Amino acid sequence: MNLISSPAPMNWADATAVLFDLDGVLTPTALVHEQAWQQLFDGYLAKTGHAAYKNSDYFDFIDGKPRFDGVRDFLSSRKITLPEGPLDDDPAHDTVHGLGNRKNMVFNKIITEDGVKPYPGSVRFMEEALTRGLKLAVVSSSRNAPAVLKAAGLDQYFPVVVDGVVAAAHGLPGKPAHDTFTYAAALLGVPTQECIVVEDAVSGVQAGHAGNFRAVIGVDRGAGHQTLLDAGATYVVSDLDELL
Repeated sequence: MNLISSPAPMNWADATAVLFDLDGVLTPTALVHEQAWQQLFDGYLAKTGHAAYKNSDYFDFIDGKPRFDGVRDFLSSRKITLPEGPLDDDPAHDTVHGLGNRKNMVFNKIITEDGVKPYPGSVRFMEEALTRGLKLAVVSSSRNAPAVLKAAGLDQYFPVVVDGVVAAAHGLPGKPAHDTFTYAAALLGVPTQECIVVEDAVSGVQAGHAGNFRAVIGVDRGAGHQTLLDAGATYVVSDLDELL
């Protein structure tokens, strides 16, 4: 792939489908995830006496990954080892799954209270893709993707949603592996080389770069323009309407 930092209007030639990440690409829920993770680890670290949570921790260890992988990788950064616990472990328990489930409770509480509004530029990009006859899918590490899409009024546009629940059910490794994107392309019936991947997380861009996809659009919502290029993005924008 040729890396360019200032993309021209989107070249749709030879593209048949667009595979969107959800949080941070279609909806600002990446900010909600970031807030929920901070609440979780602020409380846990204060209780255990470990080094405080920093804003950079989200992008360095958590962003874009399946929830429990995010818990493990963050804890590993602090040299903390906890038992896994059962998958449905009580959120009050200090286990990998308990902490992950506690974070999910915080996330859902914020979504329920505040609602979800999609990024207008992303909606315009999505509508342009539909006008051109492209197929759409959402590929998200989150287990809340269907609920977020419904809350944002976007669920009817995506016949295929590959989220954390689907990945677990089919034994698909999460991002930065490309398997969830590849699986979404197969469900759409589209060759991977005709699919455009759209991601805001380093792990998601790495996943798109690892697969045989036509292009990887990085959307810089905080990870960093050059960081996304270095991860393998074909080009990087601040908002998808820059490509229209």
